[in-house]
Amino acid sequence: MKILVVGNGGREHVLVYKLAQSPTVTRIYCAPGNAGTADEPNTENLDIRATDTARLLKFCKAEQIDLAVIGPEAPLVQGMVDAFQVANVPVFGPTKAASVLEASKSHAKEIMRLANVPTADYAVFDDPVAAAAHVDERSERPLVVKADGLAAGKGVIVCPNRQDALAAIRHAMVDLAFGDAGKRIVIEEALVGEEASILAIVDGNTILPLEPAQDHKAAYDDDQGPNTGGMGAYSPTPLVTPTLLDDVIEKVLVPIVHTMRREDEPFQGILYAGLMITSQGPKVLEFNVRFGDPEAQPVLMRLKSDLAQVLLAAAEGRLKKLPPLEWDPRPAVCVVMASNGYPGEFKKGFPIRGLAEAGRVPDVKVFHAGTTRLGDQVVTDGGRVLGVTAVGDTIADAKLRAYQAVKCIRWEGAWCRKDISDKARRTASA
Repeated sequence: MKILVVGNGGREHVLVYKLAQSPTVTRIYCAPGNAGTADEPNTENLDIRATDTARLLKFCKAEQIDLAVIGPEAPLVQGMVDAFQVANVPVFGPTKAASVLEASKSHAKEIMRLANVPTADYAVFDDPVAAAAHVDERSERPLVVKADGLAAGKGVIVCPNRQDALAAIRHAMVDLAFGDAGKRIVIEEALVGEEASILAIVDGNTILPLEPAQDHKAAYDDDQGPNTGGMGAYSPTPLVTPTLLDDVIEKVLVPIVHTMRREDEPFQGILYAGLMITSQGPKVLEFNVRFGDPEAQPVLMRLKSDLAQVLLAAAEGRLKKLPPLEWDPRPAVCVVMASNGYPGEFKKGFPIRGLAEAGRVPDVKVFHAGTTRLGDQVVTDGGRVLGVTAVGDTIADAKLRAYQAVKCIRWEGAWCRKDISDKARRTASA
């Protein structure tokens, strides 16, 4: 098989890494890829933007690509999968219509309402005056203000009080801090509990859940600071018991897939449910329509099944015929190393030292997210730069290995959270 992976982040690096392990895969192309994907076996980066559907489709036809895997949300939302399907190129990912589940939080809320999926009470606004009036009319309680459109994981503002909520409305709708994504907002009650991520591979009918994970969205230790695209993750999480996972499949994943098919938006690809585990049970915070980044790194590190064959089966609508997925029972922890200033403004181009040394730590894989090559040097090229991922006999062991590798890596302004996966210990002892 020859496979095209579209994207250039940590998610795409782990996809390339796992796909390259398949005995059926002879060649992988990554567009545009990063410094890490270029070093994987039988892999070549392409100088084609991840949103350039026409050039990518032309490449697939010329090279007779057997499967295209679309990583990021932007090309999915613009309809890349639709174009590939029309051209009869096998492709893994949801159509433009199905991708609205992530592209519009208000649409996702409507689908959840139709599917009777548990989620927070909410209201949708296109006018900042009406949004502010809604907040003023409510009793003082924590709220969440969300940009309706895509905001790279940064469009969610948790507001402990009315004043913060009014400021968040101005930030999104008047200042347009998230661009056009914030012209419409969703205001919802703030749910109390622990967050968890459940990802599933879907072929339109069959749902194949992956091992659960827990992401760390806040920038700083103890979940302080602004939301980011994710500062680390670990899998599995003791928060999601087998019984709870069954509950999520029955009350969230199955109803959503059935409802989307009924609404003529059949879903094929990765269905990612971001959950809050509350005292009333799991409630959906949001849906994504692709592998989470960084959740993909620890989850896929543990996958023993042939990922290429699984994704091809999903693209061809035959997941039901596959045997159950096989998993490494050992947990995995991913620590994101970021640029100084992230999630705000940051500079690029700093040489990264110690990658080879970090890679020699047992059971560690350093996934590149925001990197590129400048001559013979690997340099920073994004806000989240690396996802240092380790497996271990216990979560504590995996964390220790990951941070041992982190200590090997240096560039000007590098930083990370120090408490990735500590929630697992708190959950287990609760």
